[in-house]
Amino acid sequence: MKICIAPGDGIGPEIMAEAVRVLKALDLKMEFEEAQVGGCAVDATGDPLPEASQKLVREADAILLGAVGGPKWDANPREQRPERGLLRIRKDLNLFANFRPAILYAELANASSLKPDIVSGLDILIVRELTGDIYFGQPRAIEIRDGERFGFNTMHYSESEIRRIGRVAFEAARKRNKRLCSVDKMNVLETSQLWREVMIELEPEYPDVELSHMLVDNAAMQLVRNPRQFDVIVTGNMFGDILSDEAAMLTGSIGMLPSASLDENSKGMYEPSHGSAPDIAGKGLANPLATILSAAMMLRYTFSLDEHAQRIENAVQKVLAEGYRTGDIYEPGLKRVGTTQMGDAVLAAL
Repeated sequence: MKICIAPGDGIGPEIMAEAVRVLKALDLKMEFEEAQVGGCAVDATGDPLPEASQKLVREADAILLGAVGGPKWDANPREQRPERGLLRIRKDLNLFANFRPAILYAELANASSLKPDIVSGLDILIVRELTGDIYFGQPRAIEIRDGERFGFNTMHYSESEIRRIGRVAFEAARKRNKRLCSVDKMNVLETSQLWREVMIELEPEYPDVELSHMLVDNAAMQLVRNPRQFDVIVTGNMFGDILSDEAAMLTGSIGMLPSASLDENSKGMYEPSHGSAPDIAGKGLANPLATILSAAMMLRYTFSLDEHAQRIENAVQKVLAEGYRTGDIYEPGLKRVGTTQMGDAVLAAL
């Protein structure tokens, strides 16, 4: 198994080190190659995805990413922003399907921003289309009309792109509780009208899955009103970006949540849902569990090693049950630990 490790920026190298320790403890035949992606690559080469890193990414079976970006690079030209490296990997490898689970561990119920009786048992999977929509539409443009500035970008999807992500979402729902909610804005956007039409056309192919539809503004409200009504949500790139972060906070900390971005052959890039947190970088305070759980998703989705993925997930569950907490999920009376100590606890649980 050839794995490209891209630690990235901020806390990325710290949390990545713990995930790699856990993977090596499984004693699987893995080959690791490290690539510079993001702000660190901009500093070193002027390019957020230099040619050498792009080569490693293309040749790997899977990519494990830490985090990219930070205020340090906010004033950079668009093509030298750290996030451009991430977007280029998604587009280059055609990683069109993003899986973002939002799972509330029982031990973290009090850390949620909602009452425990509303979020207890929460387990949602958001399937987000990742290579279309407004992020990959017409290049951003600003025009001046009558002395006033206007910003433009084009939101678009082809029928084949919608059909492709729809099939992935239906298949995901089949493996869970067989309920799929498609989120759009069809009452306003023509693109969303096409989205809904294609989802309805796909429905007869999956008679065992219950399909429902919801407008995105209502979906945002329902996630905080009654989140357990959802099983699998499928939506476009921009809506998915927003809703998945909202769902993440229901679980108590975005520092707990992994993600997977997959192509049609299950090659994937795996990364925590959180950012680079430059304010705590280098202090040993970051929560590595989302990155460790991303490594578990990698074993499951790219390498079909469900048993090993489950071992990691069970170890994380055990660590939480034993009271270990990094600062983002800490409660008085529990065991407050740093990044390395949390990694040690997961290894011991393994």
